[in-house]
Amino acid sequence: MEVLDLARWQFGITTVYHFLMVPLTIGLSLLVAGMQTAWVRTDDPRYLAMTKFWGKLLMINFAMGVVTGIVQEFQFGMAWSEYSRFVGDVFGAPLAMEGLVAFFVESTFLGLWMFGWDRLPRRVHLACVWAFSLASVASAYFILAANSWMQHPVGVELVDGRPRLTSIGAVLTNSTVLAAFPHAIFGAFAVAATFLVGIGAWRLWRAREDMWRTSVRLGAWVGVVAFAGLAVSGDLQSKLMFEQQPMKMASAEALCHSEEPAGFSVFAVGDVSGPDCENVKSVTVPALLSFLAKGDFKAPVTGVEDLVEQYQEKYGTHYPVDPRLGELSGKPIDYVPNLPVTYWSFRLMIGLGAVGALAGVAVLWLTRRDRVPRSVWFPRLALASIATPFLANSFGWIFTEMGRQPFVVAPNPSGVDGVWMFTARGVSGLTAGEVLTSLIALTLVYGVLAVVEVALIRRYVRGGLSPDEPAEQSTLTFAY
Repeated sequence: MEVLDLARWQFGITTVYHFLMVPLTIGLSLLVAGMQTAWVRTDDPRYLAMTKFWGKLLMINFAMGVVTGIVQEFQFGMAWSEYSRFVGDVFGAPLAMEGLVAFFVESTFLGLWMFGWDRLPRRVHLACVWAFSLASVASAYFILAANSWMQHPVGVELVDGRPRLTSIGAVLTNSTVLAAFPHAIFGAFAVAATFLVGIGAWRLWRAREDMWRTSVRLGAWVGVVAFAGLAVSGDLQSKLMFEQQPMKMASAEALCHSEEPAGFSVFAVGDVSGPDCENVKSVTVPALLSFLAKGDFKAPVTGVEDLVEQYQEKYGTHYPVDPRLGELSGKPIDYVPNLPVTYWSFRLMIGLGAVGALAGVAVLWLTRRDRVPRSVWFPRLALASIATPFLANSFGWIFTEMGRQPFVVAPNPSGVDGVWMFTARGVSGLTAGEVLTSLIALTLVYGVLAVVEVALIRRYVRGGLSPDEPAEQSTLTFAY
């Protein structure tokens, strides 16, 4: 394999793995803060027990997120040094803000919250968990601002072939990040919500205590609202992407030819890998894609073939002759992303999100009026549903990153000419053996960390409540 392929696999594996922890930390921290607020306001021991139980799982996940996140910083210098040189003047500001402000506040107040039980006044201790959770949200914003610049460069000028930052305000208020941020936060709530539902349902089925029912119902309501928010924010984000990265969205629909109006493909049968789509049969909703893209059922949507011609005219037909490009040096540029990946990852993102939403609705119905389903399938399916938003988030990011290929920094259609970078130009001057070695090593380390996290979470979930964390017993009704 070429260095480029290995470097992309390495970054993809480590990033997707790390992002499994991120949304759970963000969403669960806010929910735990809400639980502790309820305890401070009502003095109900049920909310105290919930805070301590879910807080333990939050701390385990946060610790693993820190360990895996550190590797992400080294990725830029290890395998993507040319990319780092190109974006360094821009990325330095948001990443510094994330490190010095968000992460510093996050870690400090998490420590105070962890060790401040029975040492700090209640309201001061409560302020610590809110500071930690809001800092997690701020951290996500700064990271998304950096990523959004890669999707839609703004606030820069081109100096000696490299972008130079001229406005940090433009970077932080990039239309792309303003659309991506609410979508990511709703995704985080969806992950945390199903986490509460799955584990809480299993505990509720085993021990009919009020705190588990409250956790399950809270998670189900938050999940339903979060998935509704994902639908609305995702619609706004997709409309923006049709303007900024039309090739990505055309690939998401396997729309090989321009259509007016364009139908939305529910699913396709056949080989969607070819840019002509000759052997593909799709089940479509007429004119829906036109509305989703431009808010008009009659609007035209440009297909892959026409977009390729536009890209070739603007960005060239061949890679430059450069030994750093490896086997791509002087070769024709393929502007079409991997169609099977973009097409199916987009549908898996939506489909798994819908399954999570339906699971939330089902749990609300099954646990109505203090009922607890007696069937063993209730906890099993609830536990299985935990995976759906994690997978939906992962497929969403795979689509986002794979869909802008062959660019690692996508061109802004209305931005500064030259502020874009082919992925092949971003890799370091390493050998395939060196990158393969680090890929295998990091994958093995991450595999061990996954086992450790699952084992720790399983241990604390099975342990339930500590003796100093009482939960009131209630009379819950078994539903047959």
